[in-house]
Amino acid sequence: MSKRVAIIGAGPAGLTAAYLLGKEKQQVVVFEKDATYVGGISRTESYKGYHFDIGGHRFFSKSKEVEDFWTEILGDEMLERPRSSRIYYNKKFFSYPLVAMEALKKLGILESALCVLSYLKAKIFPVKNPTNFEDWVVNQFGQRLFNIFFRTYTEKVWGIPCKEISADWAAQRIKGLSLSSAIWNALFKPKPSKKGDVIKTLIDSFRYPKQGPGLMWERCTEKCKAMGVQVEMNCGIKDIATADGKWTVHTSDGRTYTDFDYVLSSAPMRELIQAVSPAFPTKAFEGAANLGYRDFLTVVLICKDEDAFNDNWIYIHDPSVKVGRIQNFKSWSPYMVPDPEMACYGLEYFCFEGDGLWTSSDFDLIELAKKEIAQIGLTKPSAVVDGYVVRQPKAYPVYDHMYKERVNDVREALKQYPGLYLVGRNGMHKYNNQDHSMMTAMLAAKNIVAGKEVYDLWDVNEDAEYHEGGERGAEVEKVAERLVPQKLNP
Repeated sequence: MSKRVAIIGAGPAGLTAAYLLGKEKQQVVVFEKDATYVGGISRTESYKGYHFDIGGHRFFSKSKEVEDFWTEILGDEMLERPRSSRIYYNKKFFSYPLVAMEALKKLGILESALCVLSYLKAKIFPVKNPTNFEDWVVNQFGQRLFNIFFRTYTEKVWGIPCKEISADWAAQRIKGLSLSSAIWNALFKPKPSKKGDVIKTLIDSFRYPKQGPGLMWERCTEKCKAMGVQVEMNCGIKDIATADGKWTVHTSDGRTYTDFDYVLSSAPMRELIQAVSPAFPTKAFEGAANLGYRDFLTVVLICKDEDAFNDNWIYIHDPSVKVGRIQNFKSWSPYMVPDPEMACYGLEYFCFEGDGLWTSSDFDLIELAKKEIAQIGLTKPSAVVDGYVVRQPKAYPVYDHMYKERVNDVREALKQYPGLYLVGRNGMHKYNNQDHSMMTAMLAAKNIVAGKEVYDLWDVNEDAEYHEGGERGAEVEKVAERLVPQKLNP
């Protein structure tokens, strides 16, 4: 039987659910607060014919279902792109994925030896039961390598000391994919004890929409509408209420939508929980209110293509500049830059909404970006002909010491709100990759069509190894067991 479903947010999770539910002839209304763009952080913005990605989005998944979804939406508008990235540290560029001998040479024999001694010390005297990012990384790689290759970039991204970041972040995202493992493996070649133990390298190619990730979600929106899905743009949510097994949605512009059987929300958990009636239990309500988010802005520099570099992006591990990562949009797709004589770079600055960086004028931010890209040596200020600034609030859910307990309190309280699903990165306060966010939506859609809880969405894994290693669309048994939730016991 057809159900009536409200979807809050037209990002990857929301639109994936809308498309799949539309195919199943469900009655779907999507509410998106942005007036212009769909795709959330996975949108494509444009300026004077130049297109830019908000953060860089590779389209690669081990899930065949996700890969098939992308192909169904865009078909031949998806390009196959080579992966190229580097780390900038101590005025030198290190290949990433890492080339061990190059890394050894650029660090120097003395520094490399000190790193190995620091590693040995950490292995002999580890921190027992590490709970924060710094202690976890030091246990794995030693204090010296932590100081060189982890502290600066991590603290730029999160804006808090590494001692205050949960160890979950490190265990989830690093997975041995670091300079330290390359150096260590070069000195002491590891022999795997069993198949699958060797750390897999980062993927060397990925698919990418011709004009950025937003093209995927713009096409998806068009297909949704063709199936009868109602997409309301410039339509934020004031509150949602449940009574007698039905949900009512009140929008920020004063409209009311009634008689929903389900609500799927990819809105930030902190905002959504405050908007639910009847109110969540006090512990869950207050826990959600105290969840943290990290914001960032991209300063786009349009330049003469004089000192071109081929990387998709470069990580900046240099404390003397504020920029954290630099994107080269032309390397993501040549269709992003309309003039072959020009280049378009995106300098990413991590910040908190309302702080000094966030509130700086666009002019000042562009001048800062011109200065810092020249200091790094990627182009000259004289080559820059124009600039543009994009601000992205709530880009990353923060993994501080309390986040897990707060999220668990919300998860427990959700049992009292049948029909309400949280999906996606911000909806679940999980640092999901795009394909993981989509999978939470796919499973929610399957549950709705089935009319019962067949899958537990919270079992979808955001494991870095899942995303970065192995073959595209290969549902390897070991990986599938970690990633794809099993059916709940009847």
